[in-house]
Amino acid sequence: MSLIDRYLPDPTYREHHSLAVRARGPAILAAAAAYRPERDPFFRRMIGIREWPMRLGRSLLGRDGPAPPPFGIDDFTLLERSETELVYGLAGRFWRLDYGLLAFENGIHFLRLDEPGIAKLALNFAVEPMTGGAMRLSTETRIACADVAARRAFAPYWYLIRPVSGLIRRRMLNTIRKECMTQLAR
Repeated sequence: MSLIDRYLPDPTYREHHSLAVRARGPAILAAAAAYRPERDPFFRRMIGIREWPMRLGRSLLGRDGPAPPPFGIDDFTLLERSETELVYGLAGRFWRLDYGLLAFENGIHFLRLDEPGIAKLALNFAVEPMTGGAMRLSTETRIACADVAARRAFAPYWYLIRPVSGLIRRRMLNTIRKECMTQLAR
């Protein structure tokens, strides 16, 4: 059983991507843990577009103070790590302009979250051996909606962002693979 199965065994939505990497599993997972999507110009542009209405609204409403930082990996909580998998979690009302994020400390708190109208998201990176000495690096995103209201609110958002989310995930995997190849070349 994979770790992600502990956190969202029966998701409402899921997305999976993988590729081969010629490196050792621990090195691949270390590169995945160190990955910063905020360094990817495509990611920054897409998040900028996603957050533009929120920032415009703040400006039009004359809200004082600094705007919240752009959404990024720091918004996720590491739920669990093993020798072959990393699992991160996020919970909130992602379809809202401000994402409606809920704070929680760890995997146990993530499992206990039981608030109506929310969605819980688990994102993993996993490695497994392939024939020929390579490792398969995969990432899966799972979303579970707490109730019918959350499913209704999340569905249009999911179908709008899913193509971009898939591109971002594939870019993440390719960047992690390149980092592993760079480390091997040193």
